[in-house]
Amino acid sequence: MIPEKFTGDLSSLWKLQELEPLHHLTWDWWWWLLMLDDEEGKSAGRQLMVLWSTKDNSSVTINGHEWQPKGRPGFDEKGGIAMNGMVAAWWFDGEKMVEPLVLEESRIIVIAENHPQWKGGKGGIVATTTEKEFSMGLNDKEDKFWLKLQTEHGEFDFEMRPWNRAMSTMKKAQAEYGSGMGYGISRLHGALCNGSIDGVKTQGTAYFQKVCVQAPSVPWFWGMLHLDDGSYIDWFLPHLAPTITARNSKPWKRRDLTHLAISQAGLFHDAKNQKSERFSKVQVERTCSEEGLPIFHVRMWNAVCEIKIEAHAVSRAHWTFDQPTRGGLTSHLTYNEYPLDVKKIAIIEKKETRNRSDWTTIRGNAEHSWGLLH
Repeated sequence: MIPEKFTGDLSSLWKLQELEPLHHLTWDWWWWLLMLDDEEGKSAGRQLMVLWSTKDNSSVTINGHEWQPKGRPGFDEKGGIAMNGMVAAWWFDGEKMVEPLVLEESRIIVIAENHPQWKGGKGGIVATTTEKEFSMGLNDKEDKFWLKLQTEHGEFDFEMRPWNRAMSTMKKAQAEYGSGMGYGISRLHGALCNGSIDGVKTQGTAYFQKVCVQAPSVPWFWGMLHLDDGSYIDWFLPHLAPTITARNSKPWKRRDLTHLAISQAGLFHDAKNQKSERFSKVQVERTCSEEGLPIFHVRMWNAVCEIKIEAHAVSRAHWTFDQPTRGGLTSHLTYNEYPLDVKKIAIIEKKETRNRSDWTTIRGNAEHSWGLLH
């Protein structure tokens, strides 16, 4: 059953600095990933990623663009926020990756419920002050998000509506590690989306997260899948690896042979059986395809369920970050995002085993990073 509106802690989308900010470390962003139908029926579909970001640092170079954030976000008496930030996006059209689709500095404005400049009751907006529109928001009925991008490669105009209760309830998590370090994340595991690209209609699904991280960014694996029956799978594996000392964005490295998990987490929202399974045992391995792109081999399991996935990257988008740090040194992070074609999947439980033939459409994205930004 499709819910009438989005639920959960939606007000968390319009707030910053719930943790006391730390210079060099605090990093906030809003992030949408849209996975859209492909006109030629390619199983991986097409994908659009866009984020609005601010960082508590005097200077950071992103894909060769030197950005010098000017101070921390400012707040007015009604909770409105203004900050120096960047908007970034990439677009995979089913054949080629356009990266960056957008990479632009801007003043970013956030206004929401109870603010006199927000005419709606609930909801809110994140927008730039650029000549072209780069905005996202939630309407006052809280039943529709929107996303608008005006770019040199086309105009993207989308709306996202609830999918099911497990997917479309905003989940919030926050943790502190000590010394002021920690994280906060609000996310929607899934929504149905429809809209247009240069006036041509299309549809698909979407994933959203708003994140605050204030800790050194160690390497990680992350990935998520949307299955056409409304099920959802994700995995997360922050780790230590020889690539923590990497200084460039070269896709494959001889030292990238092994990793030691810092933590392991996985999630499966099972639409068929109306239940959710969490996993604390997760393995992620990679092999290289003939095209030079990774094939992700994921396994996660608990006492009642085991999931095995073979997902082939069909393209690569990457962001490089070089940030001055202590002692005149520069720290580096390469963050990769891969649209996926899921070739194999097995969900094994006592009563049944499901495999790739049980779904027509499975779409997703995987991340892998290296370096250490601090």
